[in-house]
Amino acid sequence: MGLCRVVHPHIQFNRSKTLITVFEKTINHVFFCAARRASLADKVQELPGVARGTASDFASTADGNLRKRGMEKFKNKVVIVIGAAGRDNMGQCIARAFAREGAMLVVAGRDAAQLELLSAEIGGAAVVCDITSEKDLKRLAETAINRFGGLDIALNATGWGLLKPFLDTTRADLEAIAALQFTGAILFYQAMLRSMRDGGSLLQISSATASIMLEDHAAYMGTKAATDHIIRCIANEFGHRGIRANSIAPGFTTTPMTERASRNAAILDTFAKEYPLGRVGTSEDIAEAALWLASDQCFMTGQVLQVNGGLTLRRNPRNAEIAAAVRAAREAAR
Repeated sequence: MGLCRVVHPHIQFNRSKTLITVFEKTINHVFFCAARRASLADKVQELPGVARGTASDFASTADGNLRKRGMEKFKNKVVIVIGAAGRDNMGQCIARAFAREGAMLVVAGRDAAQLELLSAEIGGAAVVCDITSEKDLKRLAETAINRFGGLDIALNATGWGLLKPFLDTTRADLEAIAALQFTGAILFYQAMLRSMRDGGSLLQISSATASIMLEDHAAYMGTKAATDHIIRCIANEFGHRGIRANSIAPGFTTTPMTERASRNAAILDTFAKEYPLGRVGTSEDIAEAALWLASDQCFMTGQVLQVNGGLTLRRNPRNAEIAAAVRAAREAAR
């Protein structure tokens, strides 16, 4: 906040010096108090987890933290998240974030037990769904409409982290990953668009590797890049309905998919040094980005949001560098 002191031009300087001095001191005190209040307000709004707003926008919760009144910015919004059947995976983290903001959730995937646990936790609905099945996807969309009255947001968090040398990648590998990450994604968005209300939002979990290299990852990278282009097509063709479509591109993220590598400090450090922000990502980072992209305040469509700490400004480490770091860590531990 900027404050500007204005000296009134009509002050008659032939009046007593005492009167002028008192007047100026009063003005100075008013500006001091205003500046102090502005500074304190800015400091409060800079606290971690505190949203910006006016003083009347904030209330103190039972745990003593400040929270903005009406934080349920997705109240009355219906959200589908597919790829939420892995315990504490990215899809589940994203679903919980939407639920905290008041959304009505339908979570989908292939593990019925995990889906039921999650839906009970967030008060949503669970649908066992294979993203490559048009019948399953139709039932998924119908569940959102029948249970909650519509569909506003749909997010695809499915994926398979296939790591395999290029010449060793088989036709079966290619068909499986293309079915999941390309054909399945298209079928998912077709089903969602047929049921989605105007003004909705489609979100795709992509990857930084859709634009920068990672060795032995060609099939995964290719299908993610292809789906990013599908998102651009959807954004172009359905913008007249107010529907936005965007991708989120994480880098190396600590999730169940990367659990084995995440437990190895040497591997984590090798990746982290390539990140300008100095650490690898978390599912919470991605969830926060998803909330913004899905919100009515977002005026973005057809884009890939690089939520990876600046990784795409640099590069992923090479296999030889990762192996050397692991060897050095083992030798140091002896």
